[in-house]
Amino acid sequence: MKEVLYQRIATVLTEQIKNGTLKTGDKMPSLRTLHKEYGVSMNTAIQAYLELEANGLIVSRPQSGYYVNYKPSNLSVPSVSKPANRAKPESVETLISKVYSTLSNNDVTRLSLGVPENELLPIAKLNKELVNAMRHLKGSGTEYEEIQGNRKLRRDIARLTYTWNGNLSEDDIITTSGAMNAISFGLMALTQKGDTIAVESPVYFGILQLAKSLGLKVVELPTHPVTGIEPDALKKVLSKIEVCILVSNFNNPLGSCMPDEHKMEVVKMLSERGIPLIEDDLYGDVYFGNSRPKPCKAFDEEGLVLWSGSVSKTLAPGYRVGWLAPGKFKDKIVHQKLIHTVSSTTITQEAIANFLEKGRYEHHLRKLRSELHANSLQFARAIAEYFPDGTKISRPQGGFMLWVELDKRIDTAELYDRAIRQKISIAPGRMFSLQNQFNNCMRLSYGQCWSEQIDDKLKQLGRIAKGLI
Repeated sequence: MKEVLYQRIATVLTEQIKNGTLKTGDKMPSLRTLHKEYGVSMNTAIQAYLELEANGLIVSRPQSGYYVNYKPSNLSVPSVSKPANRAKPESVETLISKVYSTLSNNDVTRLSLGVPENELLPIAKLNKELVNAMRHLKGSGTEYEEIQGNRKLRRDIARLTYTWNGNLSEDDIITTSGAMNAISFGLMALTQKGDTIAVESPVYFGILQLAKSLGLKVVELPTHPVTGIEPDALKKVLSKIEVCILVSNFNNPLGSCMPDEHKMEVVKMLSERGIPLIEDDLYGDVYFGNSRPKPCKAFDEEGLVLWSGSVSKTLAPGYRVGWLAPGKFKDKIVHQKLIHTVSSTTITQEAIANFLEKGRYEHHLRKLRSELHANSLQFARAIAEYFPDGTKISRPQGGFMLWVELDKRIDTAELYDRAIRQKISIAPGRMFSLQNQFNNCMRLSYGQCWSEQIDDKLKQLGRIAKGLI
């Protein structure tokens, strides 16, 4: 009798989910509410939710509850990229500048901006730590920090690596002004003009622009929207490259995450040829599953992986606090930091170190992950409902980014021009490659609190896209 009862409850809730009464991303009633409303035992309520979870209709978020996870069947994942790497790289600086000219315009709904909005950040607590830093640092924080960086911060970062068996020490870490600063130190230390690097495709445009500024050639690798780069494709270009750069966990802009076996394979094949891997693990802490995915650094036995991270996507974008664990290249990176920046910002390093040291970071991350996961589901639901037929979107299991592939007749650079008139900013796909590709794609960020306004703006964007067909 009990089995029939929990299945009956699950059937009612399934219908509510599929007819839209309970929408994708909505929080489900608590188990206690289910217990009271249906007059059933807690065990029966749990069984009903387990049934829904087994059918992929809801997902459990630790310490937060259950959320609707229903994905309409008309949304396919985007295509695997197929960069030609033959055509002469084309300039996209003008497009990038145009998109980011609205960076500080609060009147624009910035779906192009890959950071969490202020409402999702612990700003009041960070303010207290800034005050504490000024009170306790010599000269109230006006003095230079040691070149390698704030010792307390390096100790806290090293401690966090134990969650993925990194087992790094404070001496293995160098602090930087954000993750891009870490990557730039790596490239400047390991390459010279004319060298070739391998990257994902699509990839964060900042990495491409940095490589161009250093006079480097770029090989873009075929990349799967779920599993990341194709290891076999990397194997084919090993003889041509001096360095590889990967965003292995929740790639920007695809949201892909390399499986452990692919990470192991990539690290092994690079190690056999002595090729360094610069790993941008900026989004690794923003996972939606039960545990943090390991970075490639976890499989590094030769010290050839330079592992970088930052709090720019989780705590404070403007603090510019990042780090690099450069392995066997530590002396070269310290030298680059000395000649280019001398020291990282003293006060913000101390403030972040205090925040991490007091155990507040993991508590904040749990809330942030829950919000962002719910946002990603809401975006998927809205795109399925409002965008042209045939639209494809990525299925990120962490991070902030959705990669959207539209009808090939739609040029997202033109879509941007039309959308910005309605105060909606997107990131056209062409920005994320040096080749002439991804013109019908775009990156959308779900780092803002979900609201009716965001829903309306996605509806407008879908309507504009339909008008371009």
